[in-house]
Amino acid sequence: MSAPTQMPEPGAVPDAPPANWVDARAPAPWRPFLRLSRMDRPIGTWLLLLPCWWGLGLALVATGHAPGLHDLWIALACALGAVLMRGAGCTWNDIADRRIDAQVARTRARPLPSGQVTVRGALLWLAAQAGTAFLILLTLPPLAILLGVLSLVPVALYPFAKRVTWWPQAVLGVAFNWGALLAYAAHAGRVDAAAVSLWLSGLAWTLFYDTIYAHQDTADDAVIGVKSTARLFGDATPRWLARFLGAAVALLLLAVLLAGATGLPLALALAAPAMLAAHLLWQLRRFDPTDDATLLRLFRSNRDAGLLAALALALAALA
Repeated sequence: MSAPTQMPEPGAVPDAPPANWVDARAPAPWRPFLRLSRMDRPIGTWLLLLPCWWGLGLALVATGHAPGLHDLWIALACALGAVLMRGAGCTWNDIADRRIDAQVARTRARPLPSGQVTVRGALLWLAAQAGTAFLILLTLPPLAILLGVLSLVPVALYPFAKRVTWWPQAVLGVAFNWGALLAYAAHAGRVDAAAVSLWLSGLAWTLFYDTIYAHQDTADDAVIGVKSTARLFGDATPRWLARFLGAAVALLLLAVLLAGATGLPLALALAAPAMLAAHLLWQLRRFDPTDDATLLRLFRSNRDAGLLAALALALAALA
């Protein structure tokens, strides 16, 4: 006798990992709001957090300071802030895109277009997440607080970028990698050329991974008129991905060199661009725009790419 087929969780979205904690263990009344914040899909939180940890690691290398309790708090504050601000950003994105999401197969099951959450409920949830994140931000130095407030500009603009530009992934890159500047400033008290180069490296990395992600929706996007780099590049996407890969690695290498480390810290920090290059090359070789499952797997694998670079910078900071 065959095993019974497991029915999908009511309200679950199709691109969430199977048996994720929201669908499996979260209280039922909270599940629509947690899905609205993408808590069932943690990859976005990782991609928002990792540039913060890059920035903190590079700042420690640049200043030559031994990590202290303040730096541990910066790392933890970035983690908490990434969870909250990724949730707030996704909530804002879904409020703005609720009519578009209703027309796309991959997104029509999301809480707003499916009616699981009202717009008013989503706005209240947005305010709760952003307000809590702001309280955490206030524990950091003044320059970091200013940068955190400024980050709201690209976050607010991103949902509308796909309506007016073929490069919404660039706007996402500006927002998602802002934490590199913020965390660098939280430790070093300044933003210098190394931090800017690191931020630009993250922007190129976002163009790489989010172009891969956007290829899942090219057919629906073409019908409803949503723009993306995936639609813009078409069959030339592999060439563009190679360019983004090269830019991300070169700018990360430049950031490490600008940090001014020598000896063992420099050697360890140089492993960051090397490992990022290796992982992105692995992704590029497996890129197939016709295979949605592979596209999603490659996109999610960028957590590991970012963690490898973060580990190298952390070891350099401890050396």
